[in-house]
Amino acid sequence: MTTTLPPRGRGTASNPHNRFAPTTSVPVDNDWFDEVPKPQVTEIRNELAKTVISRNQSPDLPFDRSINPYRGCEHGCIYCYARPSHAYWDLSPGLDFETKLIAKTNAAAVLEQELSKPGYVCAPINLGANTDPYQPIERQQRLTRQILEVLLRFRHPLTIVTKGSLILRDLDLLSELAERNLVRVLISLTTLDDELKRILEPRAAAPSARLRAIRVLRGQGIPVGVLCAPMIPMINDHELEALLEAAHDAGAQSANYILLRLPREVGPLFEEWLAAHYPQRANHVMSLIRQVRGGDIYDSRFGHRFRGEGPFAQLLAQRFDVALRRLGLERRGSDSLDCTAFAPPHSQMSLF
Repeated sequence: MTTTLPPRGRGTASNPHNRFAPTTSVPVDNDWFDEVPKPQVTEIRNELAKTVISRNQSPDLPFDRSINPYRGCEHGCIYCYARPSHAYWDLSPGLDFETKLIAKTNAAAVLEQELSKPGYVCAPINLGANTDPYQPIERQQRLTRQILEVLLRFRHPLTIVTKGSLILRDLDLLSELAERNLVRVLISLTTLDDELKRILEPRAAAPSARLRAIRVLRGQGIPVGVLCAPMIPMINDHELEALLEAAHDAGAQSANYILLRLPREVGPLFEEWLAAHYPQRANHVMSLIRQVRGGDIYDSRFGHRFRGEGPFAQLLAQRFDVALRRLGLERRGSDSLDCTAFAPPHSQMSLF
């Protein structure tokens, strides 16, 4: 297993072939050079989407539809469950996932068309279900902001999950949505340790910046919660109570957590990351992960994939419940958002 450190600002040094590729290339280390990996430049490819609203039937999720303006994510989180989706575009779930990004440049226009269809039934849309809508390239692309503008015009409810402090750029739109009970934000908070954040989520916002985002959002009257995800055995699980307390102090009203998930190519990538950064702890971490996944490193079953099973998972759930009660935080979904105000512009109003 490779223990090569990733290029500066990236989550992994590995670029495994995607599972659909007909051939495989294997690099060979001849020990001739021992140099620091060079920075990898982010490439952005434009895509004209045919549809932008994705549907799901998962009982684990509090929403049945979502929008992802981008494929791939520059945050480079080594644990990201979305990495395997890059294989569908003939790209690697490894370094390609965080350096070769795809922007759906017509997302707002297509969304407007989909919401205007006569048979559309309104329900909250989630932004950030697969990749972060406020990753660094959003600063120039502005696709997420364009989507928010459409949703506001249509009076359509939404939820947002992000670890990007860039969300504060859109306070004007979010405040107006909040006044109409049309938005709820979840800030993903994984660690309070800047050094762990640097290697775990290289290009995501610092912990202090995420806490500031919670504070500012609440100050503007925007409902905001914290998502402690993922909780990784022997890496950050000991921070659970501290994460919840810091988020509560910043103004978070609700909280949830998710246990580490390692689907498909994410498993080997995470094991490489452990070998590179925590070699003495790696076997213990993987042993605990297998314990909560029935002996495997991943369990895809509904009802189990987010929480796990066994003593470690049960103890984590108990700790979360105790902290939630102590801090007065809520478990909250998107069911309280207003779906009755939905009105496509230029649509004919009811006579009654």
